[in-house]
Amino acid sequence: MTFTEQARPIFDLAILDYHQTDDIDAPLHNPYADGTIESDLYRKCWIDTVQWHLEDIIRDPQIDPLEALALKRRIDRSNQDRTDLVETIDSYFYTKYHEVQHEASATINTESPAWAVDRLSILALKIYHMREQTERTDASAEHRATCQKKLDVLLEQQADLSTAIDQLLADIEAGRKWMKVYKQMKMYNDPDTNPILYQK
Repeated sequence: MTFTEQARPIFDLAILDYHQTDDIDAPLHNPYADGTIESDLYRKCWIDTVQWHLEDIIRDPQIDPLEALALKRRIDRSNQDRTDLVETIDSYFYTKYHEVQHEASATINTESPAWAVDRLSILALKIYHMREQTERTDASAEHRATCQKKLDVLLEQQADLSTAIDQLLADIEAGRKWMKVYKQMKMYNDPDTNPILYQK
């Protein structure tokens, strides 16, 4: 089983579990053991799913400004949690492959494996919600057909991205590529580097 064949069902499960209540405040009940890659993948997609719905809510044109500000702060925290978890997943890959002897011609990929996995998680969400649109009984046939075309593209993207991730991991394992784990160093979240915060 390839890594993406392992990851995709975990993402799908997290999305389905969230939609049992469809509640942004629902507690996370991770079915996988702490400290495993499966647990990290599930939590990653759960964070993405909650944030997807926060982004929907904040776009309500009638939203109370104070509620919108609170949601914006929550989205910021969620983004930081997401980034931290991507770095945790990259650390898993780094630990797994750090003893691989690199070929002299080995190259670095434009993005790390976990940031590609991050995109795969988001794609799973897009597919779930676009499929919902194709099944709406309150929408026009034209709307459903348009969304079906978009869904077809998303499914193709999912297949292509899965192949690319698995090829990248195979290249890292074989020493054809090598990886580093970089911290994102988001300066706006740091009170020591955001001038709006440290000049207060």
